[in-house]
Amino acid sequence: MDQDKNKKKVLVVDDEPNMRRLLHSILSDKFVIYEADNGQQAIDVANTIKPDVILMDMMMPKVDGLTACLAIKNNPATKSIPVIMVTGTDFELNIKLSKQMGATGYITKPFFPKDLLDKIAKVFEIP
Repeated sequence: MDQDKNKKKVLVVDDEPNMRRLLHSILSDKFVIYEADNGQQAIDVANTIKPDVILMDMMMPKVDGLTACLAIKNNPATKSIPVIMVTGTDFELNIKLSKQMGATGYITKPFFPKDLLDKIAKVFEIP
């Protein structure tokens, strides 16, 4: 567990358990993973643990990903946390809305693990 102290924290937000498991398996070697299954839980977890990046699904129950992203970006305690939208819809409007809500990036499901890792690395400016 001492190794985890040096790892960055990633909050994975998705209402689909299989997608959370998939993201966990892709990321757990390089990052400490936290999970939330809806937007409200994402807001709460982000306030508590202050992750280094949030991977957020767009369409979820209770609070959708765009609304949660906006809430995170409007909170002084969490506004600097990069949010990457991970969604099944690749509509230009969704990409535009994501940016308006403060999202740093956007990736469409299904994705290649390398593309996701590259997107996260870009956020951290990791070579």
